[in-house]
Amino acid sequence: MNINETELRKKLNLVIEKLLSLGGPENEKELAENGGEAIGFFKRDFGIKEWDWPQGVGLYGLLKIMRAEKNEEYKEFLHNWYLENMELGLPSRNINTTTPLLTLSELNEYYHDPKFEDLCKDWANWLMTCLPRTKEGGFQHVTSANGDRQGVRLNENEMWIDTLFMTVLFLNKMGQKYQNEEWINEGIHQVLMHIKYLYDKKTGLFYHGWTFNGNNNFGGVFWCRGNSWFTLGILDYVDMFKGSLNPGVKSIIIDTYKAQVAKLKELQSKNGLWHTVLPDPESYEEVSGSAAITAGILKGIRYGILDDSYLPCAEKAVKGILKNIDKDGTVLNVSGGTGMGMDAEHYKNILVAPMAYGQSLTILALAEALKHL
Repeated sequence: MNINETELRKKLNLVIEKLLSLGGPENEKELAENGGEAIGFFKRDFGIKEWDWPQGVGLYGLLKIMRAEKNEEYKEFLHNWYLENMELGLPSRNINTTTPLLTLSELNEYYHDPKFEDLCKDWANWLMTCLPRTKEGGFQHVTSANGDRQGVRLNENEMWIDTLFMTVLFLNKMGQKYQNEEWINEGIHQVLMHIKYLYDKKTGLFYHGWTFNGNNNFGGVFWCRGNSWFTLGILDYVDMFKGSLNPGVKSIIIDTYKAQVAKLKELQSKNGLWHTVLPDPESYEEVSGSAAITAGILKGIRYGILDDSYLPCAEKAVKGILKNIDKDGTVLNVSGGTGMGMDAEHYKNILVAPMAYGQSLTILALAEALKHL
């Protein structure tokens, strides 16, 4: 790719440093009073300190770059983050609060801390025996209650595309680590369930969610970041098997991925990014989802799943991401937490603010881009 490596490395370092010190928004009170949840304001989502999905995604990005760069400072930051959160006391268990466990399960390969290992095993068992299920045994997208660390929002009989990244990656990681066929098979079941009910065969894109209560895909919206969780996460999922995934299952997963990215390539904006409502050019271009899509496409090229015709698309995307990194390393134009919407306007009206996952998904995209220079 024709990317300036010096500029890329400089901005990557800035993005990482900003992630480590990320706090809440300056206009927090205003956001709470003038929209709240309706515009994506969930106080727990901001900064790097809370134990939830935005921070969990941030930690995953940091882990990847820590390993690539063999950076002891980042490893120490991660280690202290988990120690401090466990001492503070963890929030309720749900789909989203599972996300930090993915990084912990890998980080503990360095520390072999029994406290970390016991937490990961206990949580994996909890997913198997206690997490509410939808019809046909899908992982119900239970989330944290806004403003209550120990509360949950059940989202009864609902499956959301986010679950594959937030929970299934961790369960499969644990299954592979302990060669636990029950955990591995449950992960396969969840991946195929989410493809069955969220994948749109006409477009190749994913809907945000499915409800068995209404037997529909809610507003039928093709949301950028929702799609990006599949684009990015599914190759990490397949890679964890190290060649042992059933060939028939693997073919279904990879063919779904290839159909999705073909449509994403078609929908890419002239600036290299993707709109928050993918087919709607009137919706804003959103950087976190675009970064995850970019990382997923670059990984597909590197693995030989995608051919080199995708390189211009990836290069254009990387350049678009670099233009959205402020001088202090803040990743701009990142949408806030996004609940299920019944129409495109819901997604178009979500607030835009610096978020941990915006930083980390950009880290993943730029780190993957370095491998192509």
